[in-house]
Amino acid sequence: MAQDRIIRAAAVQIAPDLGQAQKTLSRVLDAIDEAAGKGAEIVVFPETLVPWYPYFSFIAPPMTAGAEHLRLYQQAVEVPGPITRAVADSARRHGMVVVLGVNERDHGSLFNTQLVFDADGELVLKRRKITPTYHERMIWGQGDASGLKAVDTAVGRVAALACWEHYNPLARYALMAQHEEIHCSQFPGSLVGQIFADQMEVTIRHHALESGCFVINATGWLREDQIESITADPDLQRGLRGGCHTAIISPEGRHLAPPITEGEGILIADLDMKLIAKRKRMMDSVGHYARPELLSLLINDRPAEYCRQQAPYEQTGQRQTAAPQQALPQQITAPWQASGQSFTSDTTGGRHEPEQPATDY
Repeated sequence: MAQDRIIRAAAVQIAPDLGQAQKTLSRVLDAIDEAAGKGAEIVVFPETLVPWYPYFSFIAPPMTAGAEHLRLYQQAVEVPGPITRAVADSARRHGMVVVLGVNERDHGSLFNTQLVFDADGELVLKRRKITPTYHERMIWGQGDASGLKAVDTAVGRVAALACWEHYNPLARYALMAQHEEIHCSQFPGSLVGQIFADQMEVTIRHHALESGCFVINATGWLREDQIESITADPDLQRGLRGGCHTAIISPEGRHLAPPITEGEGILIADLDMKLIAKRKRMMDSVGHYARPELLSLLINDRPAEYCRQQAPYEQTGQRQTAAPQQALPQQITAPWQASGQSFTSDTTGGRHEPEQPATDY
Protein backbone atom coordinates (compact mmCIF):
# COMPACT_ATOMS: atom_id res chain seq x y z
CA MET A 1 0.00 0.00 0.00
CA ALA A 2 1.02 3.59 -0.67
CA GLN A 3 -0.46 4.92 2.58
CA ASP A 4 2.50 7.10 3.61
CA ARG A 5 2.97 8.81 0.26
CA ILE A 6 1.66 11.91 -1.42
CA ILE A 7 0.85 11.26 -5.08
CA ARG A 8 0.40 14.09 -7.55
CA ALA A 9 -2.52 13.31 -9.87
CA ALA A 10 -3.76 14.84 -13.12
CA ALA A 11 -7.17 14.64 -14.76
CA VAL A 12 -7.38 15.84 -18.37
CA GLN A 13 -10.42 17.46 -19.96
CA ILE A 14 -9.65 17.41 -23.65
CA ALA A 15 -11.22 17.49 -27.10
CA PRO A 16 -10.45 14.65 -29.50
CA ASP A 17 -9.69 15.13 -33.15
CA LEU A 18 -12.85 13.93 -34.91
CA GLY A 19 -11.00 13.03 -38.08
CA GLN A 20 -7.96 10.90 -37.35
CA ALA A 21 -6.87 8.69 -34.48
CA GLN A 22 -3.24 9.77 -34.93
CA LYS A 23 -4.16 13.40 -34.34
CA THR A 24 -6.04 12.52 -31.17
CA LEU A 25 -3.01 10.46 -30.11
CA SER A 26 -0.79 13.51 -30.64
CA ARG A 27 -3.06 15.50 -28.32
CA VAL A 28 -2.84 12.74 -25.71
CA LEU A 29 0.96 12.64 -25.87
CA ASP A 30 1.16 16.44 -25.58
CA ALA A 31 -1.11 16.32 -22.51
CA ILE A 32 1.07 13.62 -20.91
CA ASP A 33 4.12 15.85 -21.47
CA GLU A 34 2.29 18.82 -19.92
CA ALA A 35 1.10 16.81 -16.92
CA ALA A 36 4.63 15.50 -16.39
CA GLY A 37 5.87 19.07 -16.41
CA LYS A 38 3.48 19.77 -13.53
CA GLY A 39 4.89 16.85 -11.57
CA ALA A 40 2.02 14.42 -12.10
CA GLU A 41 2.65 10.75 -11.29
CA ILE A 42 -0.69 9.52 -12.65
CA VAL A 43 -2.82 11.01 -15.44
CA VAL A 44 -6.36 10.05 -16.41
CA PHE A 45 -8.01 10.74 -19.79
CA PRO A 46 -11.72 10.62 -20.77
CA GLU A 47 -13.84 7.71 -21.94
CA THR A 48 -12.96 6.34 -25.41
CA LEU A 49 -10.95 9.46 -26.19
CA VAL A 50 -9.01 7.68 -28.96
CA PRO A 51 -10.00 8.10 -31.68
CA TRP A 52 -13.18 9.79 -30.33
CA TYR A 53 -16.34 9.02 -28.40
CA PRO A 54 -19.20 8.07 -30.81
CA TYR A 55 -21.20 11.23 -30.21
CA PHE A 56 -23.00 10.67 -33.52
CA SER A 57 -24.78 7.64 -32.08
CA PHE A 58 -26.59 9.79 -29.50
CA ILE A 59 -28.30 12.02 -32.04
CA ALA A 60 -28.43 10.00 -35.31
CA PRO A 61 -30.91 7.16 -36.02
CA PRO A 62 -29.29 3.80 -36.86
CA MET A 63 -30.27 4.02 -40.54
CA THR A 64 -28.18 7.17 -41.00
CA ALA A 65 -25.30 6.27 -38.65
CA GLY A 66 -23.71 3.48 -40.69
CA ALA A 67 -21.06 5.58 -42.41
CA GLU A 68 -19.87 7.12 -39.14
CA HIS A 69 -19.85 3.73 -37.45
CA LEU A 70 -17.67 2.31 -40.22
CA ARG A 71 -15.35 5.30 -39.99
CA LEU A 72 -14.97 4.59 -36.27
CA TYR A 73 -14.03 0.99 -37.13
CA GLN A 74 -11.34 2.28 -39.50
CA GLN A 75 -9.80 4.56 -36.86
CA ALA A 76 -10.26 2.28 -33.82
CA VAL A 77 -7.34 1.09 -31.70
CA GLU A 78 -5.77 -2.35 -31.80
CA VAL A 79 -4.45 -3.55 -28.44
CA PRO A 80 -1.53 -4.00 -28.62
CA GLY A 81 -0.70 -1.84 -31.59
CA PRO A 82 1.09 1.34 -32.68
CA ILE A 83 -1.09 3.65 -30.58
CA THR A 84 -0.69 1.66 -27.37
CA ARG A 85 3.06 1.40 -27.96
CA ALA A 86 3.31 5.18 -28.32
CA VAL A 87 1.43 5.74 -25.05
CA ALA A 88 3.53 3.09 -23.29
CA ASP A 89 6.72 4.79 -24.47
CA SER A 90 5.48 8.13 -23.12
CA ALA A 91 4.51 6.61 -19.76
CA ARG A 92 7.94 4.98 -19.48
CA ARG A 93 9.79 8.14 -20.46
CA HIS A 94 8.02 10.21 -17.81
CA GLY A 95 7.75 7.46 -15.17
CA MET A 96 4.00 8.09 -15.04
CA VAL A 97 0.92 5.89 -14.72
CA VAL A 98 -1.42 6.61 -17.66
CA VAL A 99 -5.12 5.69 -17.78
CA LEU A 100 -6.58 6.03 -21.27
CA GLY A 101 -9.99 5.27 -22.78
CA VAL A 102 -10.07 3.90 -26.34
CA ASN A 103 -12.41 2.41 -28.90
CA GLU A 104 -10.78 -1.00 -29.21
CA ARG A 105 -11.21 -3.04 -32.38
CA ASP A 106 -11.06 -6.79 -31.92
CA HIS A 107 -11.60 -8.33 -35.36
CA GLY A 108 -15.22 -7.51 -36.25
CA SER A 109 -16.28 -5.85 -32.99
CA LEU A 110 -15.64 -2.58 -31.18
CA PHE A 111 -15.36 -2.27 -27.42
CA ASN A 112 -15.27 0.57 -24.92
CA THR A 113 -11.89 -0.21 -23.38
CA GLN A 114 -9.92 1.26 -20.48
CA LEU A 115 -6.15 0.87 -20.50
CA VAL A 116 -3.82 1.29 -17.51
CA PHE A 117 -0.12 1.71 -18.25
CA ASP A 118 2.26 1.50 -15.31
CA ALA A 119 5.15 3.93 -14.87
CA ASP A 120 7.51 1.51 -16.62
CA GLY A 121 5.26 1.47 -19.71
CA GLU A 122 3.79 -1.98 -19.07
CA LEU A 123 0.09 -2.39 -19.89
CA VAL A 124 -1.10 -3.77 -16.55
CA LEU A 125 -4.86 -3.64 -17.19
CA LYS A 126 -7.11 -3.83 -20.21
CA ARG A 127 -10.79 -3.93 -19.39
CA ARG A 128 -13.97 -3.52 -21.42
CA LYS A 129 -17.16 -1.77 -20.35
CA ILE A 130 -19.44 -4.60 -19.28
CA THR A 131 -22.68 -3.04 -20.55
CA PRO A 132 -22.71 -0.19 -23.07
CA THR A 133 -25.37 2.37 -22.25
CA TYR A 134 -28.51 3.06 -24.31
CA HIS A 135 -27.34 4.32 -27.75
CA GLU A 136 -23.87 2.84 -27.20
CA ARG A 137 -25.25 -0.70 -27.61
CA MET A 138 -25.46 -0.05 -31.35
CA ILE A 139 -21.70 0.68 -31.35
CA TRP A 140 -19.86 -1.53 -28.87
CA GLY A 141 -19.92 -5.14 -27.77
CA GLN A 142 -20.23 -6.17 -24.14
CA GLY A 143 -17.21 -6.74 -21.94
CA ASP A 144 -16.77 -9.40 -19.27
CA ALA A 145 -15.74 -9.34 -15.63
CA SER A 146 -12.17 -10.49 -16.24
CA GLY A 147 -11.15 -6.82 -16.23
CA LEU A 148 -12.91 -5.90 -12.98
CA LYS A 149 -9.53 -5.79 -11.25
CA ALA A 150 -7.54 -3.48 -9.04
CA VAL A 151 -3.90 -3.61 -10.12
CA ASP A 152 -0.70 -2.69 -8.32
CA THR A 153 1.12 0.25 -9.92
CA ALA A 154 3.85 2.70 -9.05
CA VAL A 155 1.24 4.95 -7.36
CA GLY A 156 -0.74 2.26 -5.53
CA ARG A 157 -3.70 0.00 -6.31
CA VAL A 158 -5.54 1.41 -9.31
CA ALA A 159 -8.93 0.41 -10.73
CA ALA A 160 -11.26 1.91 -13.32
CA LEU A 161 -14.88 2.04 -14.48
CA ALA A 162 -16.48 3.87 -17.38
CA CYS A 163 -19.44 6.20 -17.17
CA TRP A 164 -22.69 4.55 -16.06
CA GLU A 165 -20.87 1.45 -14.84
CA HIS A 166 -20.76 3.55 -11.68
CA TYR A 167 -24.51 2.96 -11.38
CA ASN A 168 -23.85 -0.77 -11.13
CA PRO A 169 -23.18 -1.18 -7.40
CA LEU A 170 -21.93 -4.75 -7.79
CA ALA A 171 -19.27 -3.68 -10.29
CA ARG A 172 -18.12 -0.98 -7.89
CA TYR A 173 -18.13 -3.41 -4.97
CA ALA A 174 -15.94 -5.83 -6.93
CA LEU A 175 -13.23 -3.16 -7.08
CA MET A 176 -13.79 -2.03 -3.51
CA ALA A 177 -13.32 -5.62 -2.31
CA GLN A 178 -9.90 -5.62 -3.98
CA HIS A 179 -8.93 -2.56 -1.93
CA GLU A 180 -8.55 -0.02 -4.71
CA GLU A 181 -6.74 3.10 -3.57
CA ILE A 182 -7.10 5.26 -6.69
CA HIS A 183 -10.27 4.86 -8.71
CA CYS A 184 -10.13 6.22 -12.27
CA SER A 185 -13.51 7.15 -13.72
CA GLN A 186 -14.09 8.22 -17.30
CA PHE A 187 -17.09 9.92 -18.91
CA PRO A 188 -17.56 11.24 -22.47
CA GLY A 189 -18.42 14.84 -21.53
CA SER A 190 -20.21 17.23 -23.92
CA LEU A 191 -23.35 15.13 -23.67
CA VAL A 192 -26.91 15.45 -22.33
CA GLY A 193 -26.48 18.78 -20.56
CA GLN A 194 -25.89 20.08 -17.05
CA ILE A 195 -27.91 17.31 -15.43
CA PHE A 196 -25.28 14.81 -16.60
CA ALA A 197 -22.54 16.79 -14.85
CA ASP A 198 -24.63 17.12 -11.68
CA GLN A 199 -25.30 13.38 -11.57
CA MET A 200 -21.65 12.65 -12.27
CA GLU A 201 -20.49 14.71 -9.31
CA VAL A 202 -22.86 12.90 -6.95
CA THR A 203 -21.71 9.54 -8.32
CA ILE A 204 -17.96 10.04 -7.99
CA ARG A 205 -18.16 11.67 -4.57
CA HIS A 206 -20.34 8.86 -3.29
CA HIS A 207 -17.96 6.22 -4.62
CA ALA A 208 -15.00 7.92 -2.95
CA LEU A 209 -16.84 7.83 0.37
CA GLU A 210 -18.10 4.27 0.02
CA SER A 211 -14.83 2.81 -1.26
CA GLY A 212 -12.60 4.93 0.95
CA CYS A 213 -10.42 5.77 -2.04
CA PHE A 214 -9.42 8.70 -4.22
CA VAL A 215 -11.37 9.23 -7.44
CA ILE A 216 -9.80 10.84 -10.50
CA ASN A 217 -12.53 11.66 -13.02
CA ALA A 218 -11.92 12.85 -16.59
CA THR A 219 -14.49 14.00 -19.14
CA GLY A 220 -14.15 14.94 -22.78
CA TRP A 221 -14.96 18.27 -24.39
CA LEU A 222 -16.33 19.31 -27.78
CA ARG A 223 -15.68 22.72 -29.30
CA GLU A 224 -18.59 24.50 -31.00
CA ASP A 225 -17.17 23.83 -34.45
CA GLN A 226 -16.99 20.13 -33.61
CA ILE A 227 -20.59 20.09 -32.43
CA GLU A 228 -21.66 21.75 -35.68
CA SER A 229 -19.71 19.16 -37.67
CA ILE A 230 -21.66 16.34 -35.99
CA THR A 231 -25.08 17.88 -36.65
CA ALA A 232 -26.40 21.11 -38.13
CA ASP A 233 -29.70 20.79 -36.24
CA PRO A 234 -29.76 23.32 -33.37
CA ASP A 235 -32.14 21.15 -31.35
CA LEU A 236 -29.84 18.15 -31.58
CA GLN A 237 -26.79 20.29 -30.85
CA ARG A 238 -28.24 20.90 -27.38
CA GLY A 239 -27.62 17.22 -26.62
CA LEU A 240 -23.90 17.68 -27.30
CA ARG A 241 -23.27 20.41 -24.74
CA GLY A 242 -22.67 20.32 -21.00
CA GLY A 243 -22.08 17.15 -19.02
CA CYS A 244 -18.46 17.97 -18.17
CA HIS A 245 -17.07 17.54 -14.68
CA THR A 246 -13.38 16.74 -14.54
CA ALA A 247 -12.56 16.38 -10.86
CA ILE A 248 -10.33 14.80 -8.22
CA ILE A 249 -12.06 13.61 -5.04
CA SER A 250 -10.64 12.57 -1.64
CA PRO A 251 -11.75 9.51 0.37
CA GLU A 252 -13.75 11.96 2.48
CA GLY A 253 -15.80 12.94 -0.57
CA ARG A 254 -14.24 16.36 -0.96
CA HIS A 255 -12.99 18.07 -4.10
CA LEU A 256 -9.22 18.46 -3.92
CA ALA A 257 -9.30 21.23 -6.55
CA PRO A 258 -12.10 23.15 -8.26
CA PRO A 259 -13.50 20.95 -11.04
CA ILE A 260 -13.20 21.78 -14.73
CA THR A 261 -16.70 22.10 -16.22
CA GLU A 262 -16.00 23.96 -19.48
CA GLY A 263 -13.16 24.08 -21.95
CA GLU A 264 -9.97 22.09 -22.03
CA GLY A 265 -7.51 21.85 -19.18
CA ILE A 266 -5.50 19.69 -16.82
CA LEU A 267 -6.59 19.47 -13.20
CA ILE A 268 -3.80 18.81 -10.69
CA ALA A 269 -4.13 17.71 -7.07
CA ASP A 270 -2.00 16.01 -4.44
CA LEU A 271 -3.34 12.77 -2.98
CA ASP A 272 -2.35 12.29 0.67
CA MET A 273 -2.65 8.51 0.88
CA LYS A 274 -2.97 8.64 4.69
CA LEU A 275 -6.56 9.82 4.14
CA ILE A 276 -7.51 6.28 3.08
CA ALA A 277 -6.81 4.87 6.55
CA LYS A 278 -8.47 7.91 8.15
CA ARG A 279 -11.66 7.12 6.27
CA LYS A 280 -11.56 3.34 6.60
CA ARG A 281 -10.96 3.29 10.36
CA MET A 282 -14.51 4.68 10.60
CA MET A 283 -16.17 2.84 7.72
CA ASP A 284 -14.53 0.02 5.77
CA SER A 285 -17.33 -1.35 3.60
CA VAL A 286 -15.27 -4.42 2.63
CA GLY A 287 -13.83 -4.99 6.09
CA HIS A 288 -15.06 -4.21 9.59
CA TYR A 289 -18.27 -2.58 8.31
CA ALA A 290 -19.18 -5.53 6.07
CA ARG A 291 -21.37 -8.54 6.89
CA PRO A 292 -20.22 -11.20 4.43
CA GLU A 293 -22.19 -13.94 6.18
CA LEU A 294 -25.34 -11.98 5.28
CA LEU A 295 -24.44 -10.24 2.03
CA SER A 296 -21.70 -11.17 -0.43
CA LEU A 297 -20.84 -10.91 -4.12
CA LEU A 298 -20.17 -13.77 -6.53
CA ILE A 299 -18.31 -12.86 -9.73
CA ASN A 300 -17.77 -14.89 -12.86
CA ASP A 301 -14.43 -13.33 -13.74
CA ARG A 302 -13.47 -15.82 -16.44
CA PRO A 303 -12.83 -14.24 -19.86
CA ALA A 304 -15.73 -14.65 -22.28
CA GLU A 305 -15.40 -17.72 -24.50
CA TYR A 306 -16.90 -17.36 -27.96
CA CYS A 307 -16.03 -20.93 -28.88
CA ARG A 308 -15.52 -23.86 -26.54
CA GLN A 309 -15.43 -27.61 -26.86
CA GLN A 310 -18.73 -29.46 -26.70
CA ALA A 311 -19.38 -32.14 -24.08
CA PRO A 312 -17.45 -35.41 -24.60
CA TYR A 313 -19.02 -37.81 -27.09
CA GLU A 314 -20.40 -41.13 -25.95
CA GLN A 315 -21.04 -44.28 -27.95
CA THR A 316 -24.69 -45.21 -28.50
CA GLY A 317 -25.14 -48.28 -30.73
CA GLN A 318 -23.72 -47.55 -34.20
CA ARG A 319 -23.98 -43.75 -33.84
CA GLN A 320 -21.94 -41.24 -31.93
CA THR A 321 -24.09 -38.63 -30.26
CA ALA A 322 -23.18 -35.82 -27.98
CA ALA A 323 -23.90 -36.43 -24.34
CA PRO A 324 -26.95 -34.41 -23.37
CA GLN A 325 -26.05 -31.17 -21.64
CA GLN A 326 -27.53 -30.53 -18.25
CA ALA A 327 -29.14 -27.20 -17.72
CA LEU A 328 -26.87 -24.87 -15.79
CA PRO A 329 -28.25 -23.93 -12.38
CA GLN A 330 -29.45 -20.41 -11.89
CA GLN A 331 -26.81 -18.69 -9.79
CA ILE A 332 -28.26 -16.80 -6.86
CA THR A 333 -26.98 -15.64 -3.52
CA ALA A 334 -26.79 -18.74 -1.36
CA PRO A 335 -28.43 -18.62 2.10
CA TRP A 336 -25.67 -20.71 3.64
CA GLN A 337 -21.94 -20.82 4.05
CA ALA A 338 -20.00 -24.08 4.40
CA SER A 339 -16.34 -24.12 5.35
CA GLY A 340 -15.91 -20.68 3.88
CA GLN A 341 -17.11 -21.87 0.45
CA SER A 342 -19.94 -20.30 -1.52
CA PHE A 343 -22.47 -22.37 -3.40
CA THR A 344 -25.13 -21.84 -6.04
CA SER A 345 -28.67 -23.10 -5.93
CA ASP A 346 -31.05 -24.06 -8.70
CA THR A 347 -34.78 -23.57 -8.96
CA THR A 348 -35.45 -26.95 -7.33
CA GLY A 349 -33.53 -26.03 -4.20
CA GLY A 350 -30.65 -28.43 -4.86
CA ARG A 351 -27.09 -27.51 -3.96
CA HIS A 352 -24.37 -27.39 -6.56
CA GLU A 353 -20.78 -26.34 -6.51
CA PRO A 354 -19.81 -24.10 -9.45
CA GLU A 355 -18.43 -25.96 -12.46
CA GLN A 356 -15.35 -23.72 -12.41
CA PRO A 357 -13.93 -21.45 -9.74
CA ALA A 358 -15.47 -18.02 -9.47
CA THR A 359 -14.31 -15.12 -7.36
CA ASP A 360 -16.29 -14.74 -4.14
CA TYR A 361 -16.20 -11.45 -2.21
